[in-house]
Amino acid sequence: MPYSSFTIDKVKKEFGLTVITKSFFHSVSPVSPSQWLSDLLHQTVEFAATLGTEKARSEFIIAPLLFELRQSLYPDLALFSGTDFTVDSSVGLNGTCDFLIARSNSEVSIEAPVIVVIEAKKGELNAGWGQCAAEMVAAQRFNLAAAEPIKNIYGSVTTGTQWQFLKLTDRQITIDVTEYSLLPVAQILGILHWMIENSGS
Repeated sequence: MPYSSFTIDKVKKEFGLTVITKSFFHSVSPVSPSQWLSDLLHQTVEFAATLGTEKARSEFIIAPLLFELRQSLYPDLALFSGTDFTVDSSVGLNGTCDFLIARSNSEVSIEAPVIVVIEAKKGELNAGWGQCAAEMVAAQRFNLAAAEPIKNIYGSVTTGTQWQFLKLTDRQITIDVTEYSLLPVAQILGILHWMIENSGS
C-alpha cells in the first residue's frame, strides 16, 4: 500500500493523528526570485499548464523553484526528486515522493532530518492531503529512527500554479486550506524559506 493510497481520514485512523485547519504562517517575508527563475517561469508556466500532467508541472515549475531556493539560500540542504522513500512498508509508508528537502550535505542518499515534503498533483489539491500527510509521518519516523527528531515537518500539495501547506507536530496535522498562487513567486519562495527556518521550532 503506497503513500498514494492514503486519504486524510485513513492517515488519521492508521496513525492516531488529529487534524485541524488553520494558517500556521507568521511574519512571512517574500523572497525575491533571481532573474533566471523569473525568466524561466515566464516561459514555462503556461507551457506546463497546457501539457497538464503532473510530470510537466514538476519539471517545469516546481523543480526550478526548489532548485532556486537551494542554490540561493540553502546550498547545504539536500533536494531529492522522485526518490524512493520507503520507511515502513508494513504500515504503508512506502513509495516514491515527488520532492524531499533534508538538512544534509549529501544528495547521494536521503539522510535525516527530512524537513519538507512536496507532492505534485494535477487536479484538486485536497485530494493530495492524505498522501502528503502520510509522507510527512514517514519523514517524522525516519528522523526519529536516525536519532535526529525535529519538532515540525512541513509539506505541500501543489499543482505548480496553486499551493497548499501542511504541518506535522507530534500527532497533529495542521492544514492551511488557503490556496496560494504561484505568482508572485516571491510569496511562495518566502513561505518555503519560512518552513525551512521553522522546522526545528
